[in-house]
Amino acid sequence: MNYRRGVLVALTPKGETMLRELSLHHWAELRKEGPALLGALREAMGSFKRLNGGTQACLIETENRLGMSDQNGDQSLPGRDSGKNSQLMNGGKLAAMPTGAFVATPPAQFRMALVSLLGGAIGLVAGAIAYALYNLIALFTNIFFYHRVAFDFTSARLNDLGLWAIVTPVIGGLVVGLMAKYGTSKIKGHGIPEAMEAVLVNRSRIAPRVAILKPLSAAIAIGTGGPFGAEGPIIQTGGAMGSLVGQVFHTTAAERKVLLACGAAAGMSATFNTPIAGVILAIELLLFEFKSRSFIPLVIASTLATAVHIQLLGRGPMFAVAPIDFGIPRALPFYLLLGVICGLAAVGFSNALYWVEDQFEKLPIDELWWPAIGALGLGIIGYFVPRVFGVGYDTIGDILNANLALKLLLVVMIAKAVALIVSLGSGTSGGLLAPMFMSSAALGGAYAMVIDRYLPATALAPGAFALVAMGAVFGAASRAAFTFIIFAFEITRDYNSVLPLMLVTVIADGIAMLFMPKSSIMTEKLARRGLRIHQDYEADVLQQVAVEETMEEDIPVISSEMRVSELADRISRHDPAVSGHQGLVILDSDGNLAGIITRGDVLRALDTHPAGDLSVLDAGTRNVIVTYRDQLLHDASNTMLRHNIGRLPVVDPNNPRRVIGYLGRQGIMAARQRRMEEEHVREPGWIGWSSRRNTS
Repeated sequence: MNYRRGVLVALTPKGETMLRELSLHHWAELRKEGPALLGALREAMGSFKRLNGGTQACLIETENRLGMSDQNGDQSLPGRDSGKNSQLMNGGKLAAMPTGAFVATPPAQFRMALVSLLGGAIGLVAGAIAYALYNLIALFTNIFFYHRVAFDFTSARLNDLGLWAIVTPVIGGLVVGLMAKYGTSKIKGHGIPEAMEAVLVNRSRIAPRVAILKPLSAAIAIGTGGPFGAEGPIIQTGGAMGSLVGQVFHTTAAERKVLLACGAAAGMSATFNTPIAGVILAIELLLFEFKSRSFIPLVIASTLATAVHIQLLGRGPMFAVAPIDFGIPRALPFYLLLGVICGLAAVGFSNALYWVEDQFEKLPIDELWWPAIGALGLGIIGYFVPRVFGVGYDTIGDILNANLALKLLLVVMIAKAVALIVSLGSGTSGGLLAPMFMSSAALGGAYAMVIDRYLPATALAPGAFALVAMGAVFGAASRAAFTFIIFAFEITRDYNSVLPLMLVTVIADGIAMLFMPKSSIMTEKLARRGLRIHQDYEADVLQQVAVEETMEEDIPVISSEMRVSELADRISRHDPAVSGHQGLVILDSDGNLAGIITRGDVLRALDTHPAGDLSVLDAGTRNVIVTYRDQLLHDASNTMLRHNIGRLPVVDPNNPRRVIGYLGRQGIMAARQRRMEEEHVREPGWIGWSSRRNTS
């Protein structure tokens, strides 16, 4: 067999179907050549950064059918002439398989108790890791900026290095470049997109070295003056730890995904003492679902991680802010305008960051040097504006308490944004949240000061507008508005901030959606790799529609006494009674369910018995998988997928041999069509004169 051609086939969009067809119709060749072929396929696919999930699943399935997998043991496959023993469930591709070649295993159930227990342990460890990372950043900051070994957190802006302040970040950039080149490239960036990629592409598997190198590289980058926060790295590190726990135990990909999210939520909660925002962040950016089975472990992990933070770092909020007058309702018009400005700022920042990344991609030098080049730009900016160095929590506190003058706010806003874009765009390691908070808080504070200067009667509080802008810009840029409404509230614990936060953040989010409808600052990197991430949540329509609502009551049936030759003749003559469906229900003389036959079964029966003298019952399958009228389409479609079939007879629950309907793929899609009509068919209302339905 031509392995090169086989590899190319398996990597095409149709590769799964072709592999299955090979396993169906070329028993002898695959028995002889199969192991080498599948080995070649796996070797070829291993060189791809993003594996074709369907093809990989099909390889496993083909191994099962060939008896080469550990799961099925040393099976032997009977030949194609194995008669009626070669039929399996409900016809179709699977019906051609010999008995024993592939068995649909019972679905594993989500073990919420176990996942919650593991999530709690992950939360405790993530809290300790966040504390360790915090101290590691402090250690490196003291070493590089103050030439002492100490763990007390001193801001890098207070250094007296002079021109050496330009060189210090370059040292960190070189170290991070070496770690990325010879360790793992996953440490590059701010961490959250990499965690998202692990969920979407790698079935929530993260390599152990990421859990070690990511926090270490981030601590070095920040400790040498990088204008980053610790939250992105700790989210990725916590997620990596959760993934590793899921890999140690026997888990499903869904369970492993929740454990990864538990680690990420715990890291966020332990870093900022924001347990609610940590949970919501994991839901909005990592889980892509909102279910009790994942929500419960998330809350447990986040709660315990926050408890560790309280024990080690204290109970207070991240930023101590004096009482602020948010000016509701008199300041609402100014908050509306701020929402528009924050939305535009989010779009501009996202586009600028990825534009800088594109420019670094064009450099004719090795990627190893890129972080050092970005760090050189940071050093030059930091020499003139030292407040851009490090995480800048002290500067954020000053802005929220309105301790900075207008000119300094403008300088900080621009310098921090430029330093962050240049540094992070170079591919170094560090979090995006804290620096964007500083820049956007400066934006909000400066906005309020400008309004007060020209309209003194408004008496806007710069701290209030700084806090609101801080949540709105990042919420819009990341397309996680709910998370950062809660986050901005939790870091100050001032309930009066909620109303303006909600209003400004959703307006900013709307502006960002208008200009960046298909991606965000979190997903643009993944979109460039071909991954499209749908971040909107809605109930699955298949879980809202019962089988009886879309099943066909005009059942395509034939008698069990019919011969294959007669059925083939009727199909060839396009007899409407048998030509409208791929599968036909077989009834016995009493009108009860006896089996099912597909067109594929007919062709295979004529191949082995050209005269067509087999009965349709012998050519089809007697072991029929069924569904019930009150079953949800979600469960029925899962049954189809689990058994690799395309149709299900609908039977009476009180008499499983009495067929009352027929559910095919068209019935499943009918529910989707209903949802599509709800979305796009505009119905006439009370006001208007047209009785026609218009589509938007």
